[in-house]
Amino acid sequence: MKQNWLRPLGTLLFVVLLATIFSPYSDGYPIFWKAMNLSNVLRQISEIGILATGMTLVIICGGIDLSVGSLLALSGTVFAHTFLNLQWNLPLSMGAALGVSVLFGLASGLLVSRLNMQPFIVTLAAMIGSRGFARWLVDNANIDIGFGSGPIDRVIGFIAEKKVVVPSFLIVAGIGLVLLRFTRFGRYLIAVGGSEDAARLSGINVGWVKVRVYAICGFFAGVAGVIHCCQNHQGSPNAGVSYELDAIAAAVIGGTSLAGGKGSIFGTVVGTLALGILSNLLGLNNVDENMQWMLKAVIIVVAVWLQLVGRKRVA
Repeated sequence: MKQNWLRPLGTLLFVVLLATIFSPYSDGYPIFWKAMNLSNVLRQISEIGILATGMTLVIICGGIDLSVGSLLALSGTVFAHTFLNLQWNLPLSMGAALGVSVLFGLASGLLVSRLNMQPFIVTLAAMIGSRGFARWLVDNANIDIGFGSGPIDRVIGFIAEKKVVVPSFLIVAGIGLVLLRFTRFGRYLIAVGGSEDAARLSGINVGWVKVRVYAICGFFAGVAGVIHCCQNHQGSPNAGVSYELDAIAAAVIGGTSLAGGKGSIFGTVVGTLALGILSNLLGLNNVDENMQWMLKAVIIVVAVWLQLVGRKRVA
C-alpha cells in the first residue's frame, strides 16, 4: 500500500519540478505557478479525470474500456440534441445523456460477462458503435447551445464554470474512492481482478460485478460528456477522440495495474494531475502537438515498465 501511494506522488513531484524549471517567465515569475494557469490546469484535467476514475474501476476488475471517449461524445451530443428538441428541458436532457451512456456501458458489461467476450473487442465495438450512433443522430452536425442570454443559457454557462467543473471531478473521484475502499462492491472488484476463478469459488457473482462496473464507467463518461458539451457550448459527435488513451494513461501513471486487482482512485487523481501538468508545460513552451502525443506514449511505456519492475522486486 505504501508503494502505491509513493510512486504516483513521486511522479507528480518530478513533473512539478520539470514544470518549475522549464516554465516560461512573465514579469519575472514562472507562468506555470500563476494562479490563473494552475486553475486552468485543474479545469483542463477534470474531464479526463472523470473518465479515468471509471477506467480505474474497470481495470482493477481486470477489464478495459476503450469506449469512454466516444461515450463522452455521445452523451454531449444527446444532451445538446435533446436540450433543443425538448424546449430546453434541462433535467430530461441530462437524464437522456446519462441514460444512453449507461446503456452502452451495460451492453458492454453484458457482452463481457454473459458471452465471455474479451473486453478489448467489446469496448472497441462500443467505441465505434456509440460514435456512429451519435453521428447518425445529428447527421454528423455540431449542435450549438448556451450562446443566448436567457435563463437556460445562463445555466449552461454556469455548468461550464471552473467552480462547477473542478468540483464535479472531485465528487466523481470521491464516489469512486468510496466505492473502491469502503463498499463490498469495491472488494469484489479487487477480488475479480486478482483471480476470477478464486472470486467465483468464494461465492462472488463475477458476471454481475462486471456488468455494474461497466455501467458505472458509462455513467461517469456521460457526466464528462455533459460537462464537455457545456464547456464548449456545443454537442459534437466528433468530440473526445483519443480521450480513452489519456484516461488509461492517467490510471497507469497512478499505479493501477493493467493486469487487474491493484489500483487506487487517489493514484489516478495524482496521475491525472501529473499528465495535465505535463501537457500544460508542453503547451506553455509551444511544443508541437504531435510531439506531445509521442511523449505521452513514452510515459505510458515507462509507467507500465515501472509496474513490472516493482512486481518483480516484490516477488
